[in-house]
Amino acid sequence: MTKGNFNPDEYKINQRQSWHSVASGWQKWWKTIEIGAQKVSNRLVELAEIRAGQRVLDMATGIGEPAITAGKIVGKKGHVTATDISPQMLAIGKQRARSLGLQDIVRFVQSDAENLKLGTNETFDAILCRWGLMFLPNLDIALSNIRPLLVSEGKLAAAVWFEPSKVPFINLAMETARKHLQNSFPGQGSPGPFSLADVDLLRKSLLKAGFTDVRSEKIAITFEFNSAEDYAKFNQDIVAPIRTMLSNETENTRKQVWNDVTEQAKLKYSDHDSGHVKFVNEAICIVGLNR
Repeated sequence: MTKGNFNPDEYKINQRQSWHSVASGWQKWWKTIEIGAQKVSNRLVELAEIRAGQRVLDMATGIGEPAITAGKIVGKKGHVTATDISPQMLAIGKQRARSLGLQDIVRFVQSDAENLKLGTNETFDAILCRWGLMFLPNLDIALSNIRPLLVSEGKLAAAVWFEPSKVPFINLAMETARKHLQNSFPGQGSPGPFSLADVDLLRKSLLKAGFTDVRSEKIAITFEFNSAEDYAKFNQDIVAPIRTMLSNETENTRKQVWNDVTEQAKLKYSDHDSGHVKFVNEAICIVGLNR
């Protein structure tokens, strides 16, 4: 997935810094996010056929999903290892797990998804990843490294975003910023929200890594905000790619971008009576078997 002058090591450093910069935003908005995103966590644990007593790995867990959802299922006789590159995001996940009494079931480990640092000879009944694979600079390496961590007949279940036009929740703000900055966000072939929108590309990567019985499906997810202003503030707080691109712009440019995001959300997605803005999005869920 690396092209041109792309430096994966530099990219990972920048990713860690970006997630650090938005961690407080995730702390603020995670309940709003999970109202919509919980549906995806539920589907991933179903596809992976997670049961009580199992051992589960969640890669790129962020604020702890789908690790926490899996932890509720595996119970005290099982365990979940949740990894992420960002210690700040992991801290939020730990708080959530503790508040639900899952601190002894779900453990959080800072680790690079392409080079996981786990216990010697540790294996898992299932591996999960919700909206993390598309940010990996080398997906093939990551998939090849994680498959041996699965027991025989163990499953990998992951979710990625579909094409930009089907994910207005993300794309509206990103496209609006892009127009102001005359810049482009990463597309297919480079790490970013939509890099794995081509399900055939994703399926081939799993097969290349040795997974079998690979199948995929689309899932609709709805995110709703009380107002267009709330939607714009949400993006300011948690969307790392936009924050990074705006960091070197003038205060006036940043203000123009967020004002335009607010107006576009009102125009295209606002309910006339309530003022709420609602986004119906599509994600891809994919599952592969280690045989």
